[in-house]
Amino acid sequence: MRQIVLDTETTGLETSQDHRIIEIGCVEMVDRKLTGRHYHQYVNPQRKVDEGAMEVHGITDQFLEDKPLFEAIVSDFFAFLDGAELIIHNASFDIGFINHESKKLRGKHQPLESKCRVIDTLALARQRHPGQKNNLDALCKRYGVDNSQRQLHGALLDAEILADVYLLMTGGQVNLNINDQSDSDSGEMNKTSVIRRLPEDRPPLRVVKASDEEIVSHEKKLSAIVDIAGQCVWQGSGE
Repeated sequence: MRQIVLDTETTGLETSQDHRIIEIGCVEMVDRKLTGRHYHQYVNPQRKVDEGAMEVHGITDQFLEDKPLFEAIVSDFFAFLDGAELIIHNASFDIGFINHESKKLRGKHQPLESKCRVIDTLALARQRHPGQKNNLDALCKRYGVDNSQRQLHGALLDAEILADVYLLMTGGQVNLNINDQSDSDSGEMNKTSVIRRLPEDRPPLRVVKASDEEIVSHEKKLSAIVDIAGQCVWQGSGE
């Protein structure tokens, strides 16, 4: 299964005000493993970046002056997405902006959701953690993902961070913090519980099997638990 984790940065918040995409970042996963392939592109929006948006991502009008127009990069961008399942945080925002750009090309490209299945990790997080903060920073705290390099929003960095969060949220262990059930800013997560990618060429993990004596000792311990508590959920679980 090929999946693309995608993020964009824009000149502002509303396509109704003709705000435009200025950065696209994507990372590829195949069978839930990061492949190292990515797509990253800055785009000249042909308009000014709102001051509020600039404070979020730090991308200036001067920086974007010599960047290509969306029309010049759209073919390569859509080719990278082709056939993949998209993973996006607050998908309606990014999809809305991509479709807004496509409409400006006079119908040369169909809406993105007609080409790719989309998973919205914000909706997924709200289902799994109702009543809690579910922005990307909050999810990083909850799942122990190191986002210390995220001083400003950036499309490629945010896509890489979201990939780690998505993998944990759909198959990993949430980082437990009994003293921080509401994700308050004052709560501190366990700083040692962060994502560390292991090299692909690492040797297989060693499997150590219990000896006959250890098995006998284990059964005696379970029997002792039964004598005290009246039952033991582990006893006979291997049958």
